[in-house]
Amino acid sequence: MKRIFCLSVMLLVSYKIIITTSGCAQMVPPTGGPRDSLPPVLLGAVPKDSTLNFTGKKIVLEFDEFINLDKPDQEVIVSPVPKVMPLIEAKLRNITITIKDTLEENTTYSIDFGRSLKDLNEGNPFKNFTYLFSTGSYIDSTSLGGKVVLAETGKIDSTLIVMLHRNFEDSVVAKEKPRYYTRLDSAGLFHFSNIAPGKYNLFALKDAGGQKMYMNGGDLFAFYDNMIAMGEDSISPVLYAFTEKTDPTTGRGAGRSGATPAKSTAKDKKLSYQTNLETGQQDLLSDLVFRFSDSLVSFDDTKFLFTDTLFTPVDGYTVEADTSGKVITVKYPWKEEEYFKIILEQDIAKDSAGHGLAKTDTISFVTKKKSDYGSLRIRMPNLDTAQHIVLLIFKGDKLERSLPATGKDLRFDLFPPGEYEIRLLYDRNGNNEWDTGNYWEKRQPEKIVTIPKKNNIRANWDNEITIELPEAEPPDVLSR
Repeated sequence: MKRIFCLSVMLLVSYKIIITTSGCAQMVPPTGGPRDSLPPVLLGAVPKDSTLNFTGKKIVLEFDEFINLDKPDQEVIVSPVPKVMPLIEAKLRNITITIKDTLEENTTYSIDFGRSLKDLNEGNPFKNFTYLFSTGSYIDSTSLGGKVVLAETGKIDSTLIVMLHRNFEDSVVAKEKPRYYTRLDSAGLFHFSNIAPGKYNLFALKDAGGQKMYMNGGDLFAFYDNMIAMGEDSISPVLYAFTEKTDPTTGRGAGRSGATPAKSTAKDKKLSYQTNLETGQQDLLSDLVFRFSDSLVSFDDTKFLFTDTLFTPVDGYTVEADTSGKVITVKYPWKEEEYFKIILEQDIAKDSAGHGLAKTDTISFVTKKKSDYGSLRIRMPNLDTAQHIVLLIFKGDKLERSLPATGKDLRFDLFPPGEYEIRLLYDRNGNNEWDTGNYWEKRQPEKIVTIPKKNNIRANWDNEITIELPEAEPPDVLSR
């Protein structure tokens, strides 16, 4: 009886506890603990890091957790650059490096893993770990740092590589791999470590093909004018990357302007064109441009009819073709809010294949209003005209204006609205446009500085921009 009574009391107490706590407590599944965010830790190396008088063919690196090797063909840099890359393999907690090349005597070697070393579970990278060894009695300690800038924009492209060559023939950069190479960081800076003393030529390259050679004049490329004596010179060089202009007959910026959709019919048989009209409106400050799909071998301007809306012919305009035969430009003193029509008769033009327009086309458009523009004043209080600065005004990737800075104030009654970027061109030859470099002629590109602040020009508004100009053009070495 006592047992039954005790059991009943215990059940009653348990029931009350459940009732009173059911509204306050929740069942929470275990979280498994915080996520591992720590990179792998190197426990040891055989032979040890910075070993001297190295004669082996195998290196084993041991870590504190399972390791993964991510894109070693892209991330790992072996210096000096070997003819045959070592075989690098990951297994459990070890990285094994098997040397396939014949090692040079009295040479310091480095294996920079970049971001390739990661733990297997979370992918935490062991960044920029470098293993060193020497086949001689010492480790080379010479280093070199600097920067690479895009000459045409003054901006950074961190995908370029930087190369050191010990062969001083001009053509070596197109025929041989470098002695050493390294990457850029996000700020465009580079750093070489553990380099053998001596003289080197310095280059930068957009190495899309992975050859580490300047194979194509269309690749971004940079060269430093002077040899660098490692162990003697104490400089931080700046290289200005450019793309060589391989076709001098091609005008810069062709095809950049915003354009209306092409008038076209059968793709394979008919001639098509596009204009620079913006939603059926003609800019008051620009010519009207027709850009054809192929070079014209004939163009009959008597079949180009420029009229008002009542088809009354308009006088005072000219029609010009460019040297490529693809561009026809209509020049006219546009006034605001005027309506026009242009009629292109079907047989107005023929391309090299004898193709003409599919039909007669009629284009209707109106000129913009002055209130569609803003006025603009650009102030440069510290301008030094001896620097030959040209203001390059960009809207997106399109060059809108090229303005020589001939005075401390520049004024424009009409300026198209929008967000603009201003670049400062140091115009050595005075032609008011950026000129690229040429390695084979040993000609460096002209330098450009981009003003980081974007400028918003508002329509129907008095806009003003003040620019504090640099004291001098960009240097060839970094200041210390």
